[in-house]
Amino acid sequence: MRGRRKARRLSGEAMEGQQRKAKNRPPSAAFKRPVWIAGRRTTVSLEAAFWEALKEIATSKGIPLYDFVSQIDRKRDLAHQNANLSSAIRVSVLTHYRILAKAKR
Repeated sequence: MRGRRKARRLSGEAMEGQQRKAKNRPPSAAFKRPVWIAGRRTTVSLEAAFWEALKEIATSKGIPLYDFVSQIDRKRDLAHQNANLSSAIRVSVLTHYRILAKAKR
């Protein structure tokens, strides 16, 4: 297929390169990153703080980032939510940290 690039997973090194670029952007600026869900490639647009938090949560759970994103996507589908994946990720990150904050009280 001419003109099509082969989709690939971003290595940790490539993701860190994107994070370095993101540090030069305003904190409110979202940037896109490709992710794989159920064998298909999609693009998710999030602010740098959410990408960092998402990576921290996945690491704390001991699972790869893409697997964690897939879990969020499955929960969204099971709940029959019409929210897009980026919104579902933001809500998931917020919920995670709200639960942690509540546990510290």
